[in-house]
Amino acid sequence: MAMATALVLASAACGAAGDAGENGADGTGLTIGVLLPETETSRYETFDRPLIEQAVKERCGECVVRYANAENDVQVQYRQMNAMLSQGVDVLILDPVQEVYLRGLITEAAELNVPVVSYDRVAEGPISGYVSFDADAIGVLQGEGLLDGLGSRADGARVVRVEGPLWNPDHVAVSILERSGAHVSKTYVASGWTPENAYALMVGALADLGVDEIDAVWAANDAMASGVISALKGAGMNPLPPVSGQDADLSAVQRIVGGEQYMTIYKPYRLQAEAATDMALALARGESLRSVATGSIDTDTAQDVPSVKLTPALVTVDTIEKTVVRDGMYTIGEICTPKYRPACEKAGLID
Repeated sequence: MAMATALVLASAACGAAGDAGENGADGTGLTIGVLLPETETSRYETFDRPLIEQAVKERCGECVVRYANAENDVQVQYRQMNAMLSQGVDVLILDPVQEVYLRGLITEAAELNVPVVSYDRVAEGPISGYVSFDADAIGVLQGEGLLDGLGSRADGARVVRVEGPLWNPDHVAVSILERSGAHVSKTYVASGWTPENAYALMVGALADLGVDEIDAVWAANDAMASGVISALKGAGMNPLPPVSGQDADLSAVQRIVGGEQYMTIYKPYRLQAEAATDMALALARGESLRSVATGSIDTDTAQDVPSVKLTPALVTVDTIEKTVVRDGMYTIGEICTPKYRPACEKAGLID
């Protein structure tokens, strides 16, 4: 297998070098490979992919986007990236399923002069750029958002955490909770980012801890928040405890309006897609990233990587208009469907 891979990549080197020569200094006709990790989280197909494709089209009309989604399978993503290298892409925008798994291929890409822009997650290996959101800021918003939802009940509150694969403790949010007397009583980790997985975990948490021992739920993202809320409602919890989320899915914003989910984290995907596209095109053209990058990061396998870290925002019922509506992510009409019209009126979103 190693010999076969080497032969494929060796032939890719010839193709990639040829492509670079044909494209010329102006960078027209470049091929940008885009590798996204999964579809369980709606953001990737709803926002990231179309926004990257739109940004490429606006900036380089003759450039081509070659796209693949790994469906949360590291081996599938390995094959997808290997295929793109063998077909001669000029640059890759990569959101890895697992940060370490593609390290060898990223090294091969560097040897083929194919820069890799790590997108959303930091991939290991000699990446050429990184675009994401400020993880510490997200942690602050999650911690402060849950405390806001708990209000006067924060001191001594018991928070259950429902996480997805590759879970890493968020010490920023935990410290914010603990400073106000709240604490994470137990963490449950799912094998996938689906509502069904979160529902099963939350049913287990209710059985383990009891309804009266759960004051808030810190759900990793909005898909998981959906499953959590279904389990809480099934257990007869009324009113529901504050439930967090992340990604500002439309259904989550509607749940916030309806009072079922307390908060989510809005991440301006358009800005992320545009920054990644600008970085990828500059790298493919051999240009400096000075006008694109706003900082740099160090990883275990790369130093001084040009980076862009964007600022997230907290979405509660009081900030919907100032975040997702103002930025054009959703319209009031999309949020306030007939089912949610009374709640939207109560929230002041419509008259």
